[in-house]
Amino acid sequence: MVTRCIREAVALAWVVLWALSTRAGTLLLCGRLSLGAGFPYVRRFADMAPERREAALRRWNRVRWLFPLRIAFAIVKILCHYVFYAMVNENSENPYWKAIGYSVDEPREDRARTATPSPSRPLDVGVVETRLLDDNKLLRSLVGRGLTVKPASSDANHHTVQCDAVIVGSGCGGGVAAAVLASAGYKVVVVEKGDYFTAEDYSSIEGPSMERLFERGGIFCTSNVTTMIFTGATVGGGSAVNWSASIRTPEEVTQEWAREHGLPVFASPGYAQAMDAVCARLGVTDGCQEEGFQNKVVRRGCEALGLCADAVPRNSSDAHFCGSCNFGCPTGDKRGTDTTWLVDAVARGAVILTGCKAEYFVLEKNHSSGSGSGRGKKCVGLVATCASNGVTKKLRIEAKVSIAACGALMTPPLLRRSGLKNRHIGSNLHLHPVSMAWGYFPENKQDPPLSGKCYEGGIITSMHRVTDRTIIETPALGPGAFAAMVPWESGRDMKERMRRYSRTAHAFALVRDRGVGFVDGEGRVRFTPSREDVDELRNGLRRVLRILVAAGAAEVGTHRSDGLRLRCKGLRDEDLEGFLDEVTIEKGPMHSRVDKWALHCSAHQMGSCRMGSSPKDGAVDGRGESWEAEGLYVCDGSLLPTAVGVNPMITIQSIAFCLSKGIAETMAQGQGKGQ
Repeated sequence: MVTRCIREAVALAWVVLWALSTRAGTLLLCGRLSLGAGFPYVRRFADMAPERREAALRRWNRVRWLFPLRIAFAIVKILCHYVFYAMVNENSENPYWKAIGYSVDEPREDRARTATPSPSRPLDVGVVETRLLDDNKLLRSLVGRGLTVKPASSDANHHTVQCDAVIVGSGCGGGVAAAVLASAGYKVVVVEKGDYFTAEDYSSIEGPSMERLFERGGIFCTSNVTTMIFTGATVGGGSAVNWSASIRTPEEVTQEWAREHGLPVFASPGYAQAMDAVCARLGVTDGCQEEGFQNKVVRRGCEALGLCADAVPRNSSDAHFCGSCNFGCPTGDKRGTDTTWLVDAVARGAVILTGCKAEYFVLEKNHSSGSGSGRGKKCVGLVATCASNGVTKKLRIEAKVSIAACGALMTPPLLRRSGLKNRHIGSNLHLHPVSMAWGYFPENKQDPPLSGKCYEGGIITSMHRVTDRTIIETPALGPGAFAAMVPWESGRDMKERMRRYSRTAHAFALVRDRGVGFVDGEGRVRFTPSREDVDELRNGLRRVLRILVAAGAAEVGTHRSDGLRLRCKGLRDEDLEGFLDEVTIEKGPMHSRVDKWALHCSAHQMGSCRMGSSPKDGAVDGRGESWEAEGLYVCDGSLLPTAVGVNPMITIQSIAFCLSKGIAETMAQGQGKGQ
């Protein structure tokens, strides 16, 4: 887990921990707190009294100038709390869960039965799990699934596989593209570095689920340690682990993209029809038979304030009552690409290689005459590596069309490794930054009572729009994520926060960010929200706190490091306004000259290979094709021109549907169909 964190921050934490194991280092870092009455007078950190150790930690947490100490504090605090509450023993048990009122969310049997029955592993006919194979078994599996394969010669380092289209990634973009192209009669190969899991495989246990379903095991943050990033890394990508919200692209956004970015596809009837087709395939429903605890809180608070709380469409039945879809839906009711589009694709002959990482696209000089593309290069396929130690050769997958669909964080590094130079590759990243607030609701203390626990029920079923750029929704926070995110003030205070876990409702403000970030490489992301974004976040967070108070919370607070909170009993209006005036949006712990910091989150990544009307405006054209290489397309969230402002799943799948339809038409006109 530590190896997935930012190297510089981990190295700093290691140095601090080493220093604390010595008397001299403890004296340097803790000062007079390390002194004792008797010989040897200076205590190592482990030998200091608990109250003195806590005093030292509080000092590091708010130190302004020696901010490396604050970074070390933050890294250790986040990792230790996460491991303590998220990980389990060999029996999948954690002895501390009972004390905090937590148990793994088990789907209700009556609701689980509402899911449409389907084969337990519907993709097996097309999946090749390369982690389990050696070279010979891999080649036999590929041939058995209808692919033309040329084994590597003794002096070659790759096997050659031939197909019509190779797609990197199986999420919202790649899954849709695979289904559309396979349905058009083309032989499709999907390359996915993650593994294939089904509803029966999902444990709903936080630690192991994050480890195997998320990029970098869920330990992924921006280089300035301000924003934690969550993105799927499994068959189905983000659609397998997202929170079910299925919101169409707002009309004002599609009009903006068409008008200001010169991309008429978004204002076309074809895009509207694509949204219809996507929502139909995902089985999107608008209702919710019963809301979970957190969404009840938001709805009640909005009603008390006279605000509107909209119902959020979901890609599940309206009876879906699952609070662990972020760890893969154990009921199978949520419909990601792994249970919809990819099922369509393999039924029409597509092959999915799991445990297989794309290294680079193969580009050659473009000798095509009369193509009129003006592109100097032509993409002829992909080189990929299998995770299995038994597969000793790389795969060279030769294809007429190649599609990058591995998400806004992974597509830019792949294109850069392939030799593309467009300045928009890796730029213009948008993250929909999120800032959270919490409210504690003791059992049976509200009138009428608010039943349930924070981890039960649909994750997002209600939404309040603050402005045209800010919305309020509710998150999924397992006990590990909860402990990592909330402020630490003392050991006793932390225990009390965790004791309240199951009845602490969180809600967040999400901003359609104007500021842009950069993807510098795999695992290296820079992002700083603009001043306007910070103002929007602050206003949104203040609205969240008003809603929590109006819903009947006994206490409310933010995630700011100083533990900003407000007890609500006997609360006067002027007290609330004074508290809200203190609410600020802070930077992360790596920023110097600040004594308060906070962590923000992002589950949506967009724009890092955006579409543009010319190479000066974007990395790809309006058809998703690279400006530099013919036959190389991008088909994921990275091509969106700006942030969407709402959960982007429907938007990404809809533009992927449009673009892959166009790719199929281009292939039919120019190259004919494969076998």
